[in-house]
Amino acid sequence: MTGDELTVVVDRLRWDRRRDPYRGRREYSQAARQVAEECDRLVGEGRADLAVPVLRKAVDRITRALMYMDDSSGIVGDDLQELMGLYARACAAARPNPVSLAGWLVKLECDGPGWPRVMLADFVPALGERGIAEVQRLVAERARSTDPESWTGAFAVRDLREQLAEVSGDVDRYVAVLAEHLTNAVQYQRIVEALRAAGRRDEAVDWARRGVAADPGSPYTDRLRDLLVGMLVAAGDTPGAVRVRREDFARHPTAARYRSLIDTMGTAGGDDPTTWAMEVLRGQITVQPAYASELVDVLLAAGRDDEAWQEALHHRRWLGGPQWQTLLHRRAATHPKEVIQPYRDLVEQAILNSADKRRYRRAVALLTALRAVYQAAGEPTTFGRYLAELRIAHKRRPTFLKTLDAAGL
Repeated sequence: MTGDELTVVVDRLRWDRRRDPYRGRREYSQAARQVAEECDRLVGEGRADLAVPVLRKAVDRITRALMYMDDSSGIVGDDLQELMGLYARACAAARPNPVSLAGWLVKLECDGPGWPRVMLADFVPALGERGIAEVQRLVAERARSTDPESWTGAFAVRDLREQLAEVSGDVDRYVAVLAEHLTNAVQYQRIVEALRAAGRRDEAVDWARRGVAADPGSPYTDRLRDLLVGMLVAAGDTPGAVRVRREDFARHPTAARYRSLIDTMGTAGGDDPTTWAMEVLRGQITVQPAYASELVDVLLAAGRDDEAWQEALHHRRWLGGPQWQTLLHRRAATHPKEVIQPYRDLVEQAILNSADKRRYRRAVALLTALRAVYQAAGEPTTFGRYLAELRIAHKRRPTFLKTLDAAGL
């Protein structure tokens, strides 16, 4: 493709804000990918200097277009991020003016709409010391002038400061910058990973403990807790690793946390914690009965199916449909007669559930399972009589009867 032809393709990345935002996205994405392919070829052929201005223009145009285009699928956003990575590669090869590049990156991050993501590390080869120094100067200037009430402005400055500290290679500086904004476990995790990569395990463990203690209930803390346990096991502190898992389970006793505890004990060793976990859960149920579903799942995970069945019968109202069906399926393998009536109840509930458009198909699926249960119980003819009674009971539901006939039961 000649330079003129490439210019024509880049011109397709213009987007009139008056256009229908829901039309033309596929064609626009194809044009973006064509630009990427051609510029990638130019970089590979040693002509990155030709690709650099084209890619800059493409990034700017797509960035603006996404302000007026519906990209809920993220397709064009992905194209834009790919072009940013390609632009960084082209800049590393062609070495444009580092001061100008630094200014563009800071402006894009601080004044842009929030996309594309500026990955400073990708541009370090092109920026060099002079460019990095300019980024630092501009970021410091932004820090002084940004309205403290502007969340987007403050975030952009903080993000660039953290990236600058990371690319500096100075671990202490990086940790210090991250520690200025310890709002969630993600910041702690980044500190832990940096220290661990630097071989500073004891400090990493300390920061991980602090992060877990700061917000133990956050879903973001789960990954940090896994890192902490892994480091403790690697350091030979297996009792400490088990203690972290036990404390987590005691705080929020769930089947997922029980499995994590079991996995850790499988590596670290120790007594089976199932009895203790049952006591914790039963105590929790007295306060919050909804934890009965977790108790059932823990018993199933421990292979104590009979106990799980009894607890499920006792706490039936707290079990969801899928969980109850799992129990029925497992119980049917050993006690098929016990699950016949529960299955019939589920069929009836499904048929009468007017809020579910797929209720009849769900009912037929349950009937298929129920037929297998009757056969396992040695009562295949009884299922036929039940089916006939069901037809009579719901004779005013022709759609259900058609669905039943189509299933061939």
